[in-house]
Formats: sequence, C-alpha cells, structure tokens
Amino acid sequence: MQEFEVVEVASKAFSDQKPGTSGLRKKVQVFQQEHYLENFVQSFLNVVLKDEPRLIVIGGDGRFFNLDAIQTIVEIAVANEVPQLLIARDGILSTPAASHWIRKYQADAGIILSASHNPAGENGDFGIKFNGANGAPAPEALTTAVFETSKSISSYKRAKIEALDLTHDQDILLNHTHVVIRDGIEDYVHHMAALFDFDALRDGFESKQISILFDAMNAVTGPYAKRLFLDALGADETSVINAEAKADFGGGHPDPNLVHAAELVAQMNTADAPVLGAASDGDGDRNLILGKQQFVSPSDSLAVLLEHHKLLPQFSEGILGVARSMPTSTAVDRVAESLGIDCYETPTGWKFFGNLLDDKRIQLCGEESFGTGSDHVREKDGLWAVLAWLTIVNSLNKPVAQIMSEHWQRFGRSYYCRYDFEGIASDSADEMITALTKSVTSLADQTFGNYQVKRADIFEYTDPVDASEAKNQGVRVFFTDGSRVVYRLSGTGTVGATLRVYLEQYQDASGDLQGDAQVVTQELAEVALTIAKVNEFSGRTTPDVIT
Repeated sequence: MQEFEVVEVASKAFSDQKPGTSGLRKKVQVFQQEHYLENFVQSFLNVVLKDEPRLIVIGGDGRFFNLDAIQTIVEIAVANEVPQLLIARDGILSTPAASHWIRKYQADAGIILSASHNPAGENGDFGIKFNGANGAPAPEALTTAVFETSKSISSYKRAKIEALDLTHDQDILLNHTHVVIRDGIEDYVHHMAALFDFDALRDGFESKQISILFDAMNAVTGPYAKRLFLDALGADETSVINAEAKADFGGGHPDPNLVHAAELVAQMNTADAPVLGAASDGDGDRNLILGKQQFVSPSDSLAVLLEHHKLLPQFSEGILGVARSMPTSTAVDRVAESLGIDCYETPTGWKFFGNLLDDKRIQLCGEESFGTGSDHVREKDGLWAVLAWLTIVNSLNKPVAQIMSEHWQRFGRSYYCRYDFEGIASDSADEMITALTKSVTSLADQTFGNYQVKRADIFEYTDPVDASEAKNQGVRVFFTDGSRVVYRLSGTGTVGATLRVYLEQYQDASGDLQGDAQVVTQELAEVALTIAKVNEFSGRTTPDVIT
C-alpha cells in the first residue's frame, strides 16, 4: 500500500462555478487556474459526502486536460476518504457508458469530464459534470448546492500520491480508498449486445444488406465504434473513420451536424454511399443519421424510432410513453397519438427525462440537438441510436430515404431548422430575451408577412413525478397555420451567449413532403428574427450554424 501525506490547502472561492445545462464548462485555461478544479471537486464532495457514498465512477472523453483532471480528482477523493473509485482505463469513458457503469455497479455518483460537442485542445474547452445514482445528470438541487458551496469554500483536502497508471486494469489500495481501473468499453459493448440482435446485424453486414460509414470525429466513440461495428458485427474496416480519440479531436469541431461532419456528408452524397451514415460527438451521447443523399433530422429520427419501435428487441412488447424536449419538433407527438401512448414535453436538458424514465412513464426520448436515448441508461446515447437505425434498416430492407418518405406520407412532415447565433455578448443576449419575454402578451393576432400569431408564451414545466418546477425555459410563438418558433439561450457554450432559434413548419401528407427544410422555412426564419429583433440586439443578420 502506497504511503502518502494528506494536506489541507488554503484556497480562494471563485464566483463563476455555476453549472449550466450539462455541467461546468469553461476554457481549459480557466480550469488550469490554481485551486479552480480543486475547489469545484471539493465542493461536490462536501455535498455528496453527507450521504456517505460508497462508490464514485470517474472518466472522460479524452480531451486535453482529461488525464490531469482525473489525477487531481483522485487525490481529492482519496484525501476525503471516498471508499471506492472506479476509473476508466486511459481515462476514456463515453457519457452513456458512464451512465451504464453507474447503474451496473450501483455507484452513488459519477464524475464525467467532458465539454461534449465543444472543441477541444489546449486552447479549447473543458468540462466537468456530475451524475446521480440513477446514472442521470445531477438534478438542479444538487448542482445548486455545489455552486453555493463553491462560493464560500476556503480550502480543500489533497493526498500527495504518485501519478496513477491508467494504461491497464488494476486495483490499488490508497489508505481508505480502493481504486479500481477497468476497461470502459467492454461493459458497454456487452450491454448493447443484450439490447440488440447482433446475430441478425452480423448477417446483414455479411450479406451486404446493410453497410455503414461511421465518423467518430476523432473523439471518444472511435474505440467504441471499432469494437462494436468492426469486431462484434463484422463490418468492413473502412466502415469507421476518424476513429482515433485525440486530445484535440483532430482539430475539428466534434458536433455531429451537417456543417462539422462535412467529410461524412460528402461521402454519403456519392453514388456508392453505404446504406447508413452516422456520426457521434466528443463524449458519445449525440448522433447524426444519414442515408444515401438523405439527412434525417434528430426530430424525425425520434419519430421514426417510435413508429418502428417493435422492430427493436428492447421494445418488442411495446412502449408506454415517449418524451421530447420542448424545442424538438412535434413529429413524435403525431406518432404517439397514433399509438395511443403518452407524449411528454420537457425543458431542454437530459436530466428532465430522468424522473420519467425512472417512473417507467417513458421508454424512449430525444431532443433536437442530435440526442436520442431510451431507458437502457439515463443519458442520450449516440451509438445506441445508430444501432437502432441499423436494426430498422436491416429489418425493413429499405433505404433510409424510402423509410423517411413513407413516414411523412403517413404522418405529414415537420419542416424543421435551428439557427445558432454564437458568441453574442451576454448582456446583449440577455436584453434581447428580456425584451422578447415582455412582448409575449402583445404578440397574439399580429401579422408578419404570411404568418399570423395565434399565441405566445414562456415555457414552464412541472415534473409529473416529483412536482418540481422549471421556469423561463424559452419563448414560444405559435402561428395560425400550425407553424412554431422557439427562442432560448443555450447553456453549453463557454464564450458569450448562444441564441438558438428553432423553426417548425408543418405540412400534411397532401402537400410537398420532399422539400429542402432550409428553403421551406426561410420566410418563417425571417419572421422569427424580426419578432426577436435579433439584428438590433446582436448586430447579426445571419446565423453561425444552421441545422
């Protein structure tokens, strides 16, 4: 057993450690400040140690500063006598795999080091978030308690231990703490094998009925995808690209959308493209789904998965309910109505699905920001969504474009786009939303071009399980033709503010279902920017990203 000294280090409190939608995200240099990470971790432990945790899971997406942060966290956890730490080999643990580990080993909490889809590298972003014993992102009550503690903390405990070797599985006893280092991929692959029919998928790949091009975007899902698609399912070695998990994600932006996954999109638009194209993000929880010359919007993806849920072994007995985040299109609502099941509308943030999943009110959920998941974990899961799509394509033996066309012919189509205005000065963004909020009561019956406002409101949510409330979750404007616009400020950026404007225009099955979503929603976009006075407040006339 290694001998070491435990010291109490005097520190200063920081005022900016309030977690956002998915944890605390800042530039790497911010986390590298003396005492910064240490204070935040000690604040978390001060809160959770009151419940005497037995086991905490630790891992991250491999971005720059990941290994340094893990060493720091271990030193503080050991000094605070946390009984057991389960750490991913090489520090590599996708967010959904972390959720699975927490649930499988009945951990009390998880610490996930990731800034998800944000760029990485020495000058990039870093993040840390906490998950609860159910594997879901920590509820607001816990993150608020951690933030309040961080504002007054004056010291932290630290064990002076040697740097851990995370390159192989091992067990280490550090005084009162048992440190377990294990492969963070194997358990996840076994979990997927229990949820899907791998024999049928292997047959599909062998017969060439299905094929895939998966872009891991030089992020955490690279080693997972190789184990799943190449080793377990027998896909061709060329089926996975950008599969090396790099500290800077290869210098790319690890957000799986049509802009940042340009290499994948280009290949899927060729004549010899595979049956399915897919990508995932920095920490493995998001997904992009493509067919040959066919983009599947995340909102439509959720709706199609629900429509064909009985093809997935996991849901062979049916689904009781489904949920979507408020900005996500209403496509899944129409499928749920046809099935006679409940459809819940929640605020943005995966944590809001947790109670519904735990209470067995839903088994499937998703959000427009390229996130889809089910009750198998308590996080969105990019690779699970890809396997679900592979299963459906293999079972139906139809190309993705045909599956989408038949879906729209049955349910109509929600033409959908999201405009992201990034890096807006925070004060200007706040003024914009404040002014928009004040205008909500006066928007009804106003006409903008071909659009007449039916009503507008500020979305608020009361959890049907525990009656907790979430207020000021975005501004919604509904039009008489069934169109809808949503405005909200994102909580996942690290510089300035990101305004997101969501556009939804419904077309029933009697109209054109094959249009370009950006073209169809162009006039609605102009109306949306006029209502919010985006140019007046931000000086912007065009978004940074359209998805």
